Amino acid sequence: MHALLQPVLSKTKATTALFPLALLLAGCSTVSLDTPTPRPGPVAPAPVTESAQKQALRSVTAQQDRLYRLAAPLLVNNAPLCKGNARNLIGFSAKTKYSFSEDYVEAAQSLGFDERLQVTGVLNNSGAARAGVKRGDILTTVQDKPMPQGPNAERQAAAVLGPLVNSVSNVKLGLIRNGSNVAVTVPLTRACGFGIELGNTDNVSAYADGRRVLVTRGMLNFARNDNEVAYVLAKELAHNALGHPAQQRMSATVGGVIDNMIRITPDAGPLGGSGGIKAVPQETDAAADRLALYMLVRGGYNIDGVSSFWQRLATQYPASVSNSYTAIHPATAYRITVIDKTVSEIKAKQAAKQNLVP
Repeated sequence: MHALLQPVLSKTKATTALFPLALLLAGCSTVSLDTPTPRPGPVAPAPVTESAQKQALRSVTAQQDRLYRLAAPLLVNNAPLCKGNARNLIGFSAKTKYSFSEDYVEAAQSLGFDERLQVTGVLNNSGAARAGVKRGDILTTVQDKPMPQGPNAERQAAAVLGPLVNSVSNVKLGLIRNGSNVAVTVPLTRACGFGIELGNTDNVSAYADGRRVLVTRGMLNFARNDNEVAYVLAKELAHNALGHPAQQRMSATVGGVIDNMIRITPDAGPLGGSGGIKAVPQETDAAADRLALYMLVRGGYNIDGVSSFWQRLATQYPASVSNSYTAIHPATAYRITVIDKTVSEIKAKQAAKQNLVP
């Protein structure tokens, strides 16, 4: 939801939810050769296997949860660098069982979603987090007005909350938690107003369309640690903050790619190539790298491994791999020169205790 953490998502797009994961363990037993074999008894029923949809939602949930967690300090600590893209956010996302494509509604319901808006992710260090909003809370009222329910609840709630967050500094929420009514007052958080999305594809890439940042499952698997995922998030956030998708007239094209990839099962047809996305000019790409480095340090991330990460990515997935990150960002050598120079610049500012702005 745009007024919370995420943009409004169409019912026809299979979106993700951050719901606590349950680990199902099956025990096994052995019979000693020294003991009599017991008489046969009633046959225990076979364990019920989760549906493919439910398993998919569990996997997607964990990956999206990780992206939200890693993006949080980049969004909250960089509002001054996002300039015209900074927004007042309540600081959480909420979904119903209808936030998923039609064939996943039953699986979502089995995971605890229903007609009501349920908090699925809380942005770390946001007003919602400080006020004690928790994942799993049911959102019932905002400023004492009842929240919508049903298939269009997300869109209707966003229409209410969008204007509201621009006119107040605190928002009163009514929640249901473990069956009890809870009232909290949430101070709004000034943050970079970009949505964070998971791409359910195995190509190693990431995209920015001016409103959203998407990181693919393949990129998450390629990254060796959280720092490296943050490098990718910051780079695409920087492209959005600098208005690069619009400047390249790629917002609609990239937006279409993102719309496809956020489905639980994307259309495989467009995934073999670049999806019509033009390669980013080296100066434009390097400008995003420079801003991304400042975003990373302001977000508390270590930037010592940035150059080696991008070099490793370009080596393993070069521009000749048409659906890879490097195909869209081919100027690796030029970018690394700018990255190394900027890292030195930032460290000098840190040593001199100067303000960390480009």
